[in-house]
Amino acid sequence: MRLPYIDPNTSPTFSEDQTEARAILDRVSARRAPRPLQPLDLTLLHSPPVADGWNSFLGAVRTKTSLSDDIREIAICRVAICNGAWYEWGHHAPLAKAGGVTDKGMEILKMDKCEKGQGDGLSEKQWATVRFTDEMTRNVKVPDEVFDELRKWFDEKEIVELTATVSGGFIFARIYFGLSVYYVYSTQDFQIRQRVWIRLRFRAIR
Repeated sequence: MRLPYIDPNTSPTFSEDQTEARAILDRVSARRAPRPLQPLDLTLLHSPPVADGWNSFLGAVRTKTSLSDDIREIAICRVAICNGAWYEWGHHAPLAKAGGVTDKGMEILKMDKCEKGQGDGLSEKQWATVRFTDEMTRNVKVPDEVFDELRKWFDEKEIVELTATVSGGFIFARIYFGLSVYYVYSTQDFQIRQRVWIRLRFRAIR
């Protein structure tokens, strides 16, 4: 990692008189619950306003859209593969499968380049999601024919939500690699995350 993980228990940023920063910490922790703060959180919390904005955005695209579970997770998984973000794949592949993606479909999603002729593991709607996600992630500009295919399966609200979901995965990968946010924890990293979790639990039951 290129930046040390912040320890909210000792950092002046989160001292007792820093009420706004502490409120942000509580919001980030609440979204992660029952899991502890993640390495990305402990990196972004060097700038509480950035961590707060990221937490709000990710919370919306991950939990508050009208997209079905399979579509949302297909988009996230494909962004992970296109960017080589294997932690993200490892976390979201089981969610995609739980959302209804078949075993054959998961094999296709894991390919570096997936084309429609590679198998029947994905539905037409799921393939439209894959093509749109891959074009956005690899090429930024989406060809009209790819977008027109997307329109056959999604309304305007869903298209906005899918686009934001893909964008969120892309931003995650850039932070992940730009700052070398590793998801292999040292003893010190674990102790920081554990102390924060214990403090928040204590505050919740007081």
